[in-house]
Amino acid sequence: MDSFNLGASGITVSRILRNAAPARLYEEALRYEPDTAIASTGALVALSGKKTGRSPKDKRVVENEASVNDIWWGSVNVKLPDSTFVINRERAVDYLNTRSHLYVVDGFAGWDPKYRIKVRIICARAYHALFMWDMLIRPTAEELADFGTPDYTIINAGGFSANAQTAGMSSKTSIALSFERKEMVILGTEYAGEMKKGVFTIMNYLMPKQGVLSMHCSANESKEGTTSLFFGLSGTGKTTLSADPGRLLIGDDEHCWSDDGIFNIEGGCYAKMINLSAEQEPEIWSALKFGSVLENVIYNPQTRVVDFADTRITDNTRGAYPIEFIENAKLPCVGPHPTNVVFLTCDAFGVLPPVARLNPAQAMYHFISGYTAKVAGTEEGVTDPEATFSACFGAPFLVWHPTKYAEMLAEKLRHHNAPTWLVNTGWSGGGHGVGSRMKLKYTRAIIDAIHNGSLLHAPTETDPVFGLEVPTICEGVPSEILIPRNTWSDKAAYDRQANKVGALFRKNFEKYADKASAEVLAAAPKGEAVEGLVLKEEG
Repeated sequence: MDSFNLGASGITVSRILRNAAPARLYEEALRYEPDTAIASTGALVALSGKKTGRSPKDKRVVENEASVNDIWWGSVNVKLPDSTFVINRERAVDYLNTRSHLYVVDGFAGWDPKYRIKVRIICARAYHALFMWDMLIRPTAEELADFGTPDYTIINAGGFSANAQTAGMSSKTSIALSFERKEMVILGTEYAGEMKKGVFTIMNYLMPKQGVLSMHCSANESKEGTTSLFFGLSGTGKTTLSADPGRLLIGDDEHCWSDDGIFNIEGGCYAKMINLSAEQEPEIWSALKFGSVLENVIYNPQTRVVDFADTRITDNTRGAYPIEFIENAKLPCVGPHPTNVVFLTCDAFGVLPPVARLNPAQAMYHFISGYTAKVAGTEEGVTDPEATFSACFGAPFLVWHPTKYAEMLAEKLRHHNAPTWLVNTGWSGGGHGVGSRMKLKYTRAIIDAIHNGSLLHAPTETDPVFGLEVPTICEGVPSEILIPRNTWSDKAAYDRQANKVGALFRKNFEKYADKASAEVLAAAPKGEAVEGLVLKEEG
């Protein structure tokens, strides 16, 4: 449809393509967007401009008496006057009205019809439309005909800047959300991920109000019908480990846990492309075909073959594709209550065990903490890891206080008796620069042992610093690496490093202590105070 009416949104452009087929969006992108191309695999290659990642410091939420007491105000949810939202919206609409054509994508968020919402995307770039066509749940022709008024609308005018001088603004980039107006307005960034995470933020507000836990995690299901959840920050292996050829993929990033089971929020996947290979991640590699989007990658101009190791544009190269492009995807993307919950971390300090079982209090503590440690690498010669904490493994997208999500998770874990595991995909035998990265085959063996139930009955030792129950036997994993202290040649150095990481956990948790129970506070790592600690909250 080339003449869809957006008059109700204040948009008067006459040529509007609604839910255009991917082939049509390819044609539009190649005609109107000079930096687009078709990769050798058939994927559409696009550039997002100056912004090659999210802009969490520019996210704003409208302060309104109807929701003001629900929201976790602070650095994640910064208050914005409604008057400024209106100014930004008018600025966005005025810009879109100068375009010769626009795109609309109408789709759903949430595979369970009981909880799904109708989402409308209004944008000026075909690449953005194809991206959200991939990421939302695509309606049938009958559902589209009966779509009606959307529950939420995202107005993407990212090609036009915000006015940094407007009250409540801090830059020329703005991602502003009003729960009362049921709209999000994007200015000053063309990074497609802002739309995807905008939908997730909306669901993170709406679902807990209905007693449904929204989660930043991947999920898969065995052929016998048992499901697992995988939480973890970027780089911990969440997407890689959930794309298991022996299991059905429910989703790679965003899910909800209701009284009926789990369901995916999205209709697609959005994976990091850096160093992607057919050998290591065959399911993702095969999904990058016609209809998918490759964002900010470098390709050979003659062969159109993408070099996934080339990070000249950004380390954050991305690929988006419909979930049915994964050969073993489960459709519809719903499953029963989880049998196992896995928290993934990439501990570059090398002190956390490859796997440990958490009791419910420890599960809440580590869920609220959302820990990983990354290699710094920002200055030449600097090799010390950098601790990163992100509440509930997704702080930038939370709306309620983290303890609300943690309490909901703990209640579900207890009710459904789901074991919770901490799995470290990071370093062993020493931190970065001394030890080595955990081999993927060992991590896969650990996940297999979790799934087949053998790890549940393995003998354990209690870690003296972190208090975790650490299995001492796991099929396919050398027993000497299961207890991290044993892998360090300098045991005193391990003790110092473990105490440091424990102190980082305790320091980070100080901001949640006033709302946490005594049981959860008691789950903190033991140890002495350490001076000069540096924390980083993931954006």
